[in-house]
Amino acid sequence: MGKNILAIDQGTTNTKVLVVAPSGDILARGSQPTGIYYPQPGWVEQDALEVWGCTRAAIAECLRALDAPDLAAVAITNQRETALVWERETGQPVGPCVVWQCRRSAPFCNQLKMQDLEPFLRSRTGLQVDPMFSASKLRWILEHTEDGFRRAEQGELCVGNMDAWVLWNLTGGAVHATDLTNASRTQLLNLHTLKWDDEALDIFGIPVAALPELKPSGALYGETAPLDDLPGGIPIAAMIGDSHAALYGQAGFMPGSIKATYGTGSSLMTPTSRPVGSERGLSTTIAWARETATGSHTAATYALEGNIYATGAAVQWLGEVLGLDDPGPDVEKLARTVADAGGVVFVPAFVGLGAPHWKEAARGLIMGLTRGAGAGQLARATLESIAYQVRDVFDVMQSESGAPLQTLLADGGASRNDLLMQFQADILNCPVLRSTSTEISPLGAAFLAGLTVGVWADETEIESLVPPRDRFEPQMSSDQQEALYAGWRAAVARTTFDPNAVCSPAVG
Repeated sequence: MGKNILAIDQGTTNTKVLVVAPSGDILARGSQPTGIYYPQPGWVEQDALEVWGCTRAAIAECLRALDAPDLAAVAITNQRETALVWERETGQPVGPCVVWQCRRSAPFCNQLKMQDLEPFLRSRTGLQVDPMFSASKLRWILEHTEDGFRRAEQGELCVGNMDAWVLWNLTGGAVHATDLTNASRTQLLNLHTLKWDDEALDIFGIPVAALPELKPSGALYGETAPLDDLPGGIPIAAMIGDSHAALYGQAGFMPGSIKATYGTGSSLMTPTSRPVGSERGLSTTIAWARETATGSHTAATYALEGNIYATGAAVQWLGEVLGLDDPGPDVEKLARTVADAGGVVFVPAFVGLGAPHWKEAARGLIMGLTRGAGAGQLARATLESIAYQVRDVFDVMQSESGAPLQTLLADGGASRNDLLMQFQADILNCPVLRSTSTEISPLGAAFLAGLTVGVWADETEIESLVPPRDRFEPQMSSDQQEALYAGWRAAVARTTFDPNAVCSPAVG
């Protein structure tokens, strides 16, 4: 058996691949951008064959950087909730991937709410009814596939999230499976039994014959089929959603740990010893699951999670509006040209607001503009909007998790921004510890796979491999912090409006 782990991170905008050594060092990297398409307002989709092509190219790029990869196992982590359906016999998708940001299934979700089914679904699956989660997307795809429901019932079609699609292709179509973290984001998994929930399946109309097999995050899924530079017969030993993998890669194993992943959107997650029902807009989910030493049952760690729709996406939007060449660093440079946002508040509710608000009708707004406001103030307000949204979730998580949350572990692309990280520490009034690694999700997946095949012995050994962290301490007075946050809350309250309302001019 080899000694290194090949970790695949299939993300929303790109696919990364790493080879990770037993020391935790990254020996090689590959990366390929992934197209994302907006066919009409509120719709977001990807081409499944393009996604697999990018994944395959990233694997080849990574492996060609090494003379002898010496692989012990493969790990997969992935963008979550993005759903697709493909033909079991041919492996051909029946349509596009419906991306996690997409709102096309909102009318069906609204029907479920009107039928008062949300409390039941939350009690079983831990998730509020929202188009973000996979089940309504899968239903939409089947509805728009000729004879879709019958073909799914007959097992002719496979449904799944991106982890199942990547696994299917890596095994040459031999394995259709998903892990419990991805399954817990579908709104079809019973969190208490760790099985597909029959009543939830009936509500969404998803036939069980089309669903993937359920497995722990750290488990043997199958073996690779020969693929370019990737040899056949390598065990695929872990699958886990990207946000969960980031928490694992940060060694946030115990209650009281909390991490924020700053990506296109953002996810805050804290582990819990049991399912904790949220009353204030958080999701209950599976953090990760591993087979016991005897393999007799699955040991699951639960989590509370808050999903924010637009964080890095807000920076990207502003960069495009201002014509910036490289939005990430260029927005930070603009923000540093001013001392503060000058009273400007930006709420990036492009597709509504996620946790803890769950306001589908919310739309973005910029408040507090004066003649003196310019690009610098807008840039600063955009970065601050990320930190405010994180605080919205952090405060609720603090009250519901049952464990004190004293520091925030940060990772993801936008966490590279020092100005944002300092403002985050200020507005939370707690230290922020930022991972120095930009690849914490694939590292977390690699750690799980290595534990499964025996590269590492236990989680204590994993803790010694976690990359170093930068520390940001709060520096803002509590009065200033609360005044700024009050301005944010006032802006959020104004984001819901009726675009069809007609305002008549006053007559006098």
